[in-house]
Amino acid sequence: QVQVVESGGGLVQPGGSLRLSCAASGSIFRIYAMGWYRQAPGKQRELVAGITSGGSTNYADSVKGRFTISRDNAKNVFLQMNSLKPEDTAVYYCNADLMVADSLNRLDAWGQGTLVTVSS
Repeated sequence: QVQVVESGGGLVQPGGSLRLSCAASGSIFRIYAMGWYRQAPGKQRELVAGITSGGSTNYADSVKGRFTISRDNAKNVFLQMNSLKPEDTAVYYCNADLMVADSLNRLDAWGQGTLVTVSS
């Protein structure tokens, strides 16, 4: 069984910062990439930032220069969010593109999400 768990959301004022954390655990043979997505009320889920096993990163245009994705090992990733704006308010989800150890099946694993609210 595979689990993806996010933490670090909360309420922050415009211009403030938050750091989200994500940990993947369980029967994992290999993680190809991990990423952060967000879904605002009434909108579709969108990619915020991604990082591959080789360390390559990509960002949505709306967060470039403000958000940074990083990792400390193959299973933990972080999203440092600076200069937050009200339009960054959303539920943030962590995603792991991985291979399950016992079946060797490819799996797109999602966390439950963590709410980020940017408001004064």
